[in-house]
Amino acid sequence: MAGLTTHILDTSHGQPAADVALRLYRRSDAGDTLLVETRTNSDGRTDAPLLSAQDMKSGRYRLTFDVAAYFKARGVVLADPPFLDVVCIDFGVSDSTTHYHVPLLVSPFGYSTYRGS
Repeated sequence: MAGLTTHILDTSHGQPAADVALRLYRRSDAGDTLLVETRTNSDGRTDAPLLSAQDMKSGRYRLTFDVAAYFKARGVVLADPPFLDVVCIDFGVSDSTTHYHVPLLVSPFGYSTYRGS
């Protein structure tokens, strides 16, 4: 199954991060092209893959996640400006025939990611 998916886990609350705004861009020397703008569902995932198998192309991509807005909506008191506002993950797709899963594990003060399955 080729394509691109993501999910977000709120490690400070131990649960999926629901209703987080995210965007996917294709990057090039000419600039970034917005491909998808969506929000996570109650499971911290998007309702559909960010890229389907037919839309998946080798190249450079950027995922952005509006994490400060998410934490503020949950009632978390953040500094002004917050330590993390928008988390950007730049990654490459070298084999467009395989599935790429790019999760985000996040708290108000740190995050990590990896290539999942």
